[in-house]
Amino acid sequence: YGAVLIWSNIKKELSQGYRLTTNNRMELMAVLAALEALKKNDLDLTIYSDSSYVVKAVMEGWLAKWLRTNFKGGIKNSDLWMRYHVLSQKHKIQFKWVRGHADNVMNNRCDVLATQAADGKNLLVDEGYEAGLIS
Repeated sequence: YGAVLIWSNIKKELSQGYRLTTNNRMELMAVLAALEALKKNDLDLTIYSDSSYVVKAVMEGWLAKWLRTNFKGGIKNSDLWMRYHVLSQKHKIQFKWVRGHADNVMNNRCDVLATQAADGKNLLVDEGYEAGLIS
């Protein structure tokens, strides 16, 4: 995954590669890493993502339904969505979808960070994925 956090004139880049995982998990992991890097609570946040999966899950209420039904029906990535839910309670979060591989400089930077991390050494184990806990 790759993420860029911007606060006023401060910018922080985050990235990490995993040996086995999925694109959807890494898009969600980017959000988790960004939220976990924050040192303050009660922030008004805007998260820009080219992941329709992540943006729609939150903004269109899919996640709320999954939580109400305890992820009934084999909803994938429930381990990560539960982590997101806990972290999201600390902030006011809005998501905005951006077109991937287009003219959004920060989104393009995230793609570079993610690709470099995936192609690098010291790849982590996505324990949820490898243990089959994604559904």
